[in-house]
Amino acid sequence: MSQITFTKEKELPYFLPSEVVLHNSLSDCWVSYLGKVYDLTALCKSCEDRPEIKPILLFAGKDISHWFDRLTGDIQHHVDPRTGALVPYCPHGPIPDVGIPEPSSTWRPLEQVPWWRDTKYLLGNLTRNPRPCRVINTLIAKEALIWVCEEDTIKRIQERFKLFNSNSSDYLWKSEEKILDLNKTLTDNGIPDERERFLRCGLPDNFYVPSILCYYKDIVKL
Repeated sequence: MSQITFTKEKELPYFLPSEVVLHNSLSDCWVSYLGKVYDLTALCKSCEDRPEIKPILLFAGKDISHWFDRLTGDIQHHVDPRTGALVPYCPHGPIPDVGIPEPSSTWRPLEQVPWWRDTKYLLGNLTRNPRPCRVINTLIAKEALIWVCEEDTIKRIQERFKLFNSNSSDYLWKSEEKILDLNKTLTDNGIPDERERFLRCGLPDNFYVPSILCYYKDIVKL
């Protein structure tokens, strides 16, 4: 996948964990950590003959936030019980760009930004809340239940729905007779995620899934 360039934080797209998990191989490796999604395919290919890449491949498509200190964004450190020195904590084995874990005459400072801080691998944000959404095509009386990010605008949800209808942007999207603002999220359009409230009431969280009705624009004009 080609690297996408973004100029502002808000322009970064949001991804579902179910989207990240699809990229789980040496030739297509995504991971998430500390709320971000990264494409480490280039790193994997450059290190494919080195044992340090094995932990990353083991966790390809998964979240590796537990490798990092949430306050500093750096690799976790711990006190080595043998030497008493503070060293990088790599629970699954050595990883690229991590120094020698104990004092050594062969130690050299890293000459480049470590991969976990390198923005060239950054793809976007990991959603804080995946939520279901039912989209009903009134023209052909068919519906699809899709998962979206809480942070997705309606325009982004239209892009996701193109898997079911490539002309989704040619439709007028409405909820309860209200035309939805394409630049706002479901919540900002007055469609909250009520799953937690259902659970508190003893109901299944899928008791009700919000629906969006799509009307073909040429028909709406008639």
